[in-house]
Amino acid sequence: MILKNLPVLLMTALTAFAANSIFCRLALEDLSIDATSFTCLRLLSGALALIIICLLSRKSWKLSSPKPLPVFSLFVYMICFSFAYIKLSAGTGALLLFGFVQITMVGVALIQGQKMSAVAWLGLSLAMLGLVYLVSPGVRAPDPLFAILMALAGVAWGVYSLCGAKVTDPTSSTASNFMYASVLAVLVSIFTFESVHFTTKGIALALASGIFASGIGYAIWYRVLPLIPVTSAASLQLSVPALAAFGGIIFIGESLSLRLLISVLAIIGGIALVIQQNRKVSDG
Repeated sequence: MILKNLPVLLMTALTAFAANSIFCRLALEDLSIDATSFTCLRLLSGALALIIICLLSRKSWKLSSPKPLPVFSLFVYMICFSFAYIKLSAGTGALLLFGFVQITMVGVALIQGQKMSAVAWLGLSLAMLGLVYLVSPGVRAPDPLFAILMALAGVAWGVYSLCGAKVTDPTSSTASNFMYASVLAVLVSIFTFESVHFTTKGIALALASGIFASGIGYAIWYRVLPLIPVTSAASLQLSVPALAAFGGIIFIGESLSLRLLISVLAIIGGIALVIQQNRKVSDG
């Protein structure tokens, strides 16, 4: 049954990942909610959604003991992601996030001794040049501070992904990590209490991000991930920034600048070369 619906499930998960950028930008562009409150609601509602999925699928769920690195990296990703979208467009934010996730994972692989071919190095260099061009000074350049925040979110998500690579029950583990990270987010909200504000629209978008784009999206992704090759999964994720940019144009009224278009082609094309070369090495 799952194999029969695999294309639909994959598209649903990838659309959910892109939707996180849309929901967050819609909530924060007009300050319908503050970034810290958005993060808290996203984490708590996402944890609840994942727990319910665990209970429905296996009739049980247990809060696992906290592991500092996954919990902290998840928290850093979530909080930086939210604050970055105060200023960044959906497409630019998703491209920065995705680019730094992949570069982080490739960087760790290199540190661990993995060899890369000349073509893979060319791809990595092309992706880096695309990122540099995206954030280089100019009229259409993203705000440097918020671009740095999204870069940090990407690095943190890359670390979290690497931490979860060998987890036997990722859905249950992610539910626990969401719970622990939400505690950190609540602690941050105490120090930013004066800036806390929210509207019905802001709350609804934060809950949509947590329940649908995060909780259900991650659960579907973890369900189909064992059924496809790792390189195929990485290749499919190349579509997320494009989906986010397309969604930003439709739902937020953002424009597709030449700078963003060139950066998308360079970053996605470069990372695609790295993935393709790594697949050849693995197959060889």
